[in-house]
Amino acid sequence: MEAYSKYPVVKKANEPGQILSVAEFLCHVRRMVVDFVVGRVLSAEGNEAIVSLDDVTTYYLLHRHDFGMQDVPGGVCILYAISCGLSDRALSDQYDILAKTGGKETEDAEEGDEESEEAPEGTGSKVRIKAWSQRKRKGMGYENNAGTPIPLIDQVHRIMHLWKEGDVVKVEEYLEKRGLKRLAIFPKFLQALIELSENSSEERSLLETISNHLIAKGKKYIEADLFEKVE
Repeated sequence: MEAYSKYPVVKKANEPGQILSVAEFLCHVRRMVVDFVVGRVLSAEGNEAIVSLDDVTTYYLLHRHDFGMQDVPGGVCILYAISCGLSDRALSDQYDILAKTGGKETEDAEEGDEESEEAPEGTGSKVRIKAWSQRKRKGMGYENNAGTPIPLIDQVHRIMHLWKEGDVVKVEEYLEKRGLKRLAIFPKFLQALIELSENSSEERSLLETISNHLIAKGKKYIEADLFEKVE
């Protein structure tokens, strides 16, 4: 901020002649802060891996770290979303990450005797991040018509659904197709989700099982490679 305010005009180094506006500058500052915080969640060493994390996953991790699964004022989520280059509406409608809470619909759902995996949609001014079990869109974690990158959180939640269905073959096929075994940030992200999940919860159990599966598979690949070299 001090460096930026020293000059009447700041030009963009990568776009000759273009001026860096105050709004753009603040956007960059907010994102740097977000990247630093999320980087600390991912790794004790710092935020070196954050550059490969997409906007939606960055928001998800930041939200889970700061608010867990609790109801949060909508205004707070709007600020967090803006810092990640997103909007609260996109997170709700396009990415199926947030759900409104409060109001009559949520109150009626809470009064029910049976537990439901469906996220109660409310009419209040608060929102809650959706649990993995509530994110059931068929296209989640797969290629879309828009050709936009698939958020890493969507891929993890898809793997969790596949694992719960008991189809390890499909899990392996998905991991291979998405190249997740070769993605350096993937195991760190899984570990971060494990630490953010509740003890003894189904979410934690699934994430730990998937993480252990990847570690076991990785060891087999290394051993096989070493054996081939010795031969």
